Amino acid sequence: MARKTFVIDTNVLLHDPNAIKNFADNDVVIPLVVLEELDSLKRVSNELGHNARDVIRYIDSLKNLYPGDLGKGVKIPEGPIVRIFLEGKSEKIAGFPLPLDRNSNRILHMAQSLSLKGEKIVFVSKDFVSRVKAEAMELEAEDYENQKVTFAKMYQGIRKLDMSKKDIDLFYKDGTMETPIDFSPNEYCLLHAPEKSTALCKYNKGTKKLEPLLQISKDIWGINPLNIEQRCAIDLLLRDDIPLVTLVGQAGTGKTLLALACGMKRVFDDNHYSRILVSRPIIPLGKDIGYLPGTKEEKLFNWMQPIYDNLEFLCEIAHGQGNGKSSMEFILESKKIEMEAVTYIRGRSLPKIYMIIDEAQNLTPHEVKTVISRAGHGTKVILTGDPTQIDNPYLDKDSNGLTYTVSKFRNQKLYGHIFLDKTERSELAKIAAEIM
Repeated sequence: MARKTFVIDTNVLLHDPNAIKNFADNDVVIPLVVLEELDSLKRVSNELGHNARDVIRYIDSLKNLYPGDLGKGVKIPEGPIVRIFLEGKSEKIAGFPLPLDRNSNRILHMAQSLSLKGEKIVFVSKDFVSRVKAEAMELEAEDYENQKVTFAKMYQGIRKLDMSKKDIDLFYKDGTMETPIDFSPNEYCLLHAPEKSTALCKYNKGTKKLEPLLQISKDIWGINPLNIEQRCAIDLLLRDDIPLVTLVGQAGTGKTLLALACGMKRVFDDNHYSRILVSRPIIPLGKDIGYLPGTKEEKLFNWMQPIYDNLEFLCEIAHGQGNGKSSMEFILESKKIEMEAVTYIRGRSLPKIYMIIDEAQNLTPHEVKTVISRAGHGTKVILTGDPTQIDNPYLDKDSNGLTYTVSKFRNQKLYGHIFLDKTERSELAKIAAEIM
């Protein structure tokens, strides 16, 4: 296969700081304008700033680790030859159709310049419009696919298995069942017989058997499961031997409410975790919480309003109508529930925490890795979200951190997942989800 030259857009490196290493035995070209954009972001105190610094440090290290001229190319152990394209101030190419008043067009100008020199160019960008521009200029263009998985084929976390009534009766009698098929660790199964006899169970990878779910003696802060998927989700959320859980589903399926209710039980009722940490990505059309007045809690209040709404709802149904407000005040004053922006989780060590990351579909795979790696001894991490509802301009349902996590952790025994597909918020919400 002919060697290709991959011209990398800035957003690819911000999405995955290790992207340079993932182009096998090809050339990787980083335009000077990309370095300028990374340099402008290196002082930003969020994940983009951290990624920009990582990339700059890595490129700088190439000069010492692998001797050579970065302008001509340096071969790295992973295979690619990396070079910096320094002709940033060259004359405009005759017939170049775009103005050079924006960086995205300058990058394309450099890509076309290399193409005219005879190199087989592939322009790699997370930005759809930039890829369309490249293709209009007869340049091959690709999205960065290294961290993409197919949402349409997402692991569901539960399956249905047809059995005889006799086998189901034996399962209830013995409490376990040998499985005739392969399951993923902690996968749930609905056993079903023609006589309408059913049993809900979970696969135990250690014993290689199907086992019953945890017994729930009463409601969980007023919440009872409304469907099979919710019952499985509660089972996952209450198990201490499964420290990572993902709940995926459209609006109204109960993802956040179930996670918060189970967290309240494990922290306030069972005293198993020291506190609940709830976090969400802050994606406010380009500005972060620093642009809002007040303390950190006051800045976060508007972004965390859905969490406060769920918390108020739980307090109302758990302690009776009219007592919800006082119960909520007590909970907040106890300091056992903390709200935090995902941006500020980096660098923290979080032991014995019940951590809920809501709207996790708006995180990149690298950001989700950062969050999960903060988990200390005894911490449980729950990621919730809907990959079809993404606000991050450089992510889609196949490339976001939530979808990526489901794909990568599926075969790990410390992980569990449920795809919730039934809207339970209201009849109106259910209809809206189906027809709109």
